[in-house]
Order: sequence, then C-alpha cells, then structure tokens
Amino acid sequence: MPFATQALAPQRSMVKSLQQIPRELFIDQRTQVVNTLRGHLAEYGIVAPQGASHIRKLEVMIADSEASDLPLATRNMCIRMFDHLSILDWQVDDLTARIEATAQHDDTARRLMTIPGIGPICAMTISTLAPPRESFRKGRDFAAWTGLTPKQHSTGGKTRLGRTSKMGQRDIRRLLILGATSVIQAAERKGGAPDGSWLDRMLKRKPKLLVAIALANKMARMAWAVMKNEDVYRVQLAA
Repeated sequence: MPFATQALAPQRSMVKSLQQIPRELFIDQRTQVVNTLRGHLAEYGIVAPQGASHIRKLEVMIADSEASDLPLATRNMCIRMFDHLSILDWQVDDLTARIEATAQHDDTARRLMTIPGIGPICAMTISTLAPPRESFRKGRDFAAWTGLTPKQHSTGGKTRLGRTSKMGQRDIRRLLILGATSVIQAAERKGGAPDGSWLDRMLKRKPKLLVAIALANKMARMAWAVMKNEDVYRVQLAA
C-alpha cells in the first residue's frame, strides 16, 4: 500500500467512527429522556403503551390542560423535555442518513449488507470497528471475539458449554443480535422459516432469544468470510 494511502486509511476510519459514536450517544440520551418522561407522568396517572411510537401520545395528553391535572411547573418541564426529545430524534435521523449514505460508497460495507440481517448501520460498525480480517484464523475466531460463542468448561474429558462470553466490541455484538432478531421476525411474518432449514429446526426446539444469538453467531462467521474473500454473500440452494 502506498504511503499516501496508508496515511489516509486511519483518517477514513476516524471519519466513520465519528459518525457512529454521536449516534449511539444520542440514542442513549433519547432513551433516558423517554424513561424520565414516562416515570414522571406515571405518578400523575398519565401513561401510554410501551414502545417509542407511543411516546408522543403523552405529549398530546399533557397539552390538553383541561383533561390533565398536572401542575403548571411539571407541565412546563415535560414540554421542555419533549422539545429536547425532538432535537434528539432529528440528530439520530440525520446521522443515520449520513451513515447509510457512507455505507453505499464503502466496498466492505456493501458486501456485508448482502448478508440477511445486516443493514447499513451494522455493516458500517463492523467495517469501522472490527480488527483487520488477518487477525483471525477462521470465522469462529471472529465470532468468539464478538462474544457470540459460549464459554467452554472442560473437565474429565467432557466439554460443557456455558453462557456467551460477551467479549469483543459491544456495539457489533448488539447489532448482530438485533439483525438476527429481525430475520426471525421476518420469517414469522411469512408464516415461518422454510421447512427443514436450520432456522426452522432451531425455532422448533429452542427459545427465540437463544436462536437469535445462535443466528448472530452464524452472521458473524459470514461477515468474516465476506471480508476475507472480498466477495458477496450467496444464498445456498437446497439440494
């Protein structure tokens, strides 16, 4: 690699990470604001169903001064928090759009997005934060680094598997599990996974959360193979 290209590589990686870090920070702040609003308003009997899509119902409730018994000071505080929530929503949406646009021009991210369950955010996170592919001998090593492989406890010639190690980069592990969960939900909306497939067999025998972690493990191995071979993911056809 020429010297100029070597000098630019860390700068490109830094630019990518500077988009990822504030987004995660804004999401955490948004969660804190939502939980604070729910907690304060619940004390006055003002509640809404769980889920981010229902939080704005609380804003409508406190805006109705006649229907609400909120003290004026509490209502003003909630209005300020809803204004701050709108700013955080805009920040998250803007950074998400920027990351998605960057992913379309990143060769590694485009290849990773061919894997079912890996979208622009997850692809850019792996492309930016994962160590060089040469750091791992095989896909299982990369999956172990992400913390998606169970710990082994061997004694007396017997190997027992424990909980996942949760090592490695927390954001990559979390996004892979979210992506695996979305794959399972998409399969359920279609009436279930294809008969006889690995996902179908797992869902019939194991809890969904465990299946999601196992699928995230497979996705991590696929991601390593895609990065190592510099190729796209191809669906294996049944014989």
